[in-house]
Amino acid sequence: MEVARVQALAYSGLNKVPHQFVRPTHERPENTKAINGVTVPVISLSHPHDMVVNEVSMACSQWGFFLLTGHGISPALIKRVKEVGHEFFQLPQEEKEAHANDPSSGKFEGYGTKMTKNNEEKLEWIDYFFHVMAPTSKVNLDVWPKHPPSYREVTEEYSKEILRVTNELLELLSEGLGLQRNAVKSCLGGELLELEMKINMYPPCPQPQLALGVEPHTDMSALTILVPNDVPGLQVWKDGNWIAVDYLPNALFVHVGDQLEVMSNGRYKSVLHRSLVNKERMRMSWAVFCAPPHEALIGPIPELVDDQNPAKYSTKSYAEFRHRKFNKLPQ
Repeated sequence: MEVARVQALAYSGLNKVPHQFVRPTHERPENTKAINGVTVPVISLSHPHDMVVNEVSMACSQWGFFLLTGHGISPALIKRVKEVGHEFFQLPQEEKEAHANDPSSGKFEGYGTKMTKNNEEKLEWIDYFFHVMAPTSKVNLDVWPKHPPSYREVTEEYSKEILRVTNELLELLSEGLGLQRNAVKSCLGGELLELEMKINMYPPCPQPQLALGVEPHTDMSALTILVPNDVPGLQVWKDGNWIAVDYLPNALFVHVGDQLEVMSNGRYKSVLHRSLVNKERMRMSWAVFCAPPHEALIGPIPELVDDQNPAKYSTKSYAEFRHRKFNKLPQ
C-alpha cells in the first residue's frame, strides 16, 4: 500500500496544512502555549556518586525527565550518529521506500509514517526510522539502512555507549529507591533488556501553530534516552503547564517511561511530553527506548510494597502493556 510521506508532502510546495494534520482546537500549539525560562533538571554523571543518586531520584520523582551531561559519550560520536540519520532521510524517496515497514502486518521495524485507524484520528507531522539495536539476538541487520554505508558501524558503536549509560542509570535508579544496584535492570530482563532506535524526522511545516510532530504521550519504555538536533520543539508537562526544553549540545535527554513508573510503584513518574514543528527548519531527534523483553512480567517491585504503600498497579507481561493504554490510576 502506498503511503503519503510527510517529508514528500512538506517539500511539495504546500502553503497550508492538510486537514488530516490539523489538531483539535484544544491541542493546537497556538492555544496551548508553553512556559519558557523554566529550567529542567540538568545532571552530570561526573558529580559525586551520592549526589548523582539524589539528583536522579528527585528528577524522576518530580519531573520524570532530565538532561544528562558528563556521560562519557564523545561529541564526535553523537555528531556522526546525527549525520548518518540525516543522510538517510536525504536519500531519494524510492531508496527510503525499500526500507518501508508495515505495522498492519506486524512489521514494525523500518521506515514509516503514522497512519490513521479512522477518519477522526489526526496524523502527526513526522516520518521515522525504527529498528532494534540490542541485544544481538534480536537485531535484524537486514532492516537497517544500507545507505549511508557507515550507518551500521556508527550505530553499533553508539549502541554500546548507550547500553553503558543505560546500565549506569538503572543502577542509580535502583539506589534511589533504596534497592540493590542491579534490582531495576534485573526486573527489566537483565541482559535481555532491549534497546530500540527511533529516528524522528519532522519536516518544515507551513502552519506549525495548527499541527504537532508528536501528540502528548508517555513512553511505553522503562527509559528513553534521546538526542535532538538544535531545532527546538520538545515540551514536557509539569504542574499543569507545558515546559519548553532548551537544546543543550551533547546532553542526553532522559525520559522516565511507563514501565519504570509501574516498577517503582509510582515513586518515579513517566513524563507526558509532545513535539512541536518548525515553519522553516527540519527538526530531528534520535530516541533510544530501553524496554524489557515482551515476556517479562512488569509490576511494582515487591520491596516497594507494604501496608502503607499498597501496589498501585497490577502485574502483567510487557506484551500486555504494549496492547493496552497505560492507566496511571489504581487498578
